[in-house]
Amino acid sequence: MAEAAGDSPSHVDIDVAIVGAGIIGIAAASFLQDEGRDVLLIDRGEPAQGASFGNAGAFAFSDILPLASPRIMRKAPRWLIDPLGPLSIPPAYLPEILPWLIRFWRASWPDRVRGAMVAQAALMRLASREMAALVAAAGLDGMVRSDGSLELYEHEAELTAAMPGWDARAQEGIAFQHVRGAAMADLQPGLSPRFVAGTFVPGWKTVSDPYDFASALAARVVRRGGRIARHEVAAIRPVAGGVALDCRDGRTITARQAVIACGAWSRPLARALGDDVPLETERGYNTTLPPGAFDIRRQLIFGGHGFVITPLSSGIRVGGAVELGGLTRAPNFARSEAMLRKAADFLPGLKTDGGRQWMGFRPSLPDSLPVIGASRASADIVYAFGHGHLGLTQSAATGRLVADLLAGRAPALDISPFSPQRF
Repeated sequence: MAEAAGDSPSHVDIDVAIVGAGIIGIAAASFLQDEGRDVLLIDRGEPAQGASFGNAGAFAFSDILPLASPRIMRKAPRWLIDPLGPLSIPPAYLPEILPWLIRFWRASWPDRVRGAMVAQAALMRLASREMAALVAAAGLDGMVRSDGSLELYEHEAELTAAMPGWDARAQEGIAFQHVRGAAMADLQPGLSPRFVAGTFVPGWKTVSDPYDFASALAARVVRRGGRIARHEVAAIRPVAGGVALDCRDGRTITARQAVIACGAWSRPLARALGDDVPLETERGYNTTLPPGAFDIRRQLIFGGHGFVITPLSSGIRVGGAVELGGLTRAPNFARSEAMLRKAADFLPGLKTDGGRQWMGFRPSLPDSLPVIGASRASADIVYAFGHGHLGLTQSAATGRLVADLLAGRAPALDISPFSPQRF
């Protein structure tokens, strides 16, 4: 059960405190409970109300290509010209984000892209196995759809440009099929004739609704004895015998160990511990249309336009794109509207009335890899943040690795590519 801030004692001794009750923190709590650990999830809001609430709902295990790449660098200037396009940076934010952009450019060098892809592929293999086990243990099989995804191309040249990425996926054992004509129409009837080809990925999965899925896992954590407290943690510091978490309301929580998994809000906590991680915020937008707005058979990916369309139990979600704009700027819902207009062009007959708009913060690192590892200040403080677009996808793998690290055993895979000190 949740503890309201006003109900909590001023001093709480617990086993593991997890700062952040999004899907990453919830998954970490689940894996720690498997090992008999007592967990307290701490968040300034309700569980799964951040990026876990309105994401695209995919288990994107085949998405191993880093965002920083020569291909993206070639596209970026054209995208940036359009303030409502797939990639946008508000001009006033440019001076602040410039150091991150320089790191992003360096991460696009071919040798670094290859290293990031290999690390991402290893994490995805672990994610697929651990998520399957978590879903089965939690009895949530009915919330997972195994319909695959369909990425769509408006020109043969667009498919040709994407082929190196598909070749790289093939080398990692990822199955896919390029389709045209009737085969493409069977996978998604009603597409605009502007699309000449597609790529079907059968191993791609989606959840019925990402908020419902995360909430169900959080409820399971509570049923197994875990607690959820509403606090805003201002600082974490090592103390004799464990860790102290100082809250903005003046209270202090002490724990044997702690996990920092508060997504886009993780950077100040890590910096105070001596780890200045270059975490930036991708502001993602979407519109969720009512159920029945269109007969969407599976997640549709419009890579050239930077957004996806996902069938959910709560409706049809049209969203994506990247706005690098920090945590404090007001939402620009014109971006949601621009994607919805494109969706109506791409799916003639799509009913665009009655939609709910949303904007969320994706925590993103320049090399597209998350931070998973111990703090410089103490091995009893573990970081688990920076998953970008892949938090839901990689949550179970991250939970397994967090449990490994806090137990002091060798992690399930080489985590050096995800080190908080790699920068």
